[in-house]
Amino acid sequence: MTKAENRAAARAYYQERMRKLDEQSRAADVAADLAELGRLRNYLIFKRRAGGADREKLMNAIDDYVGEMTGDRTALHAKNHKCG
Repeated sequence: MTKAENRAAARAYYQERMRKLDEQSRAADVAADLAELGRLRNYLIFKRRAGGADREKLMNAIDDYVGEMTGDRTALHAKNHKCG
């Protein structure tokens, strides 16, 4: 392997490693955002005393934003589980 080939291989390896690190960092950021949005949505559903149109607008806005981030608007919704 010549020096030029070695440099090209090292550059390709570095670029691939950096791409994977960026992808992992993005996934961690999305997970943190989803956790915080889930906490806010949970507060709006269960702990907020006053309901009304503002609550529904906020929940719809959160669901829309989660839909943009993950492609699934219902990602934060409770999923029903069946036993047996």
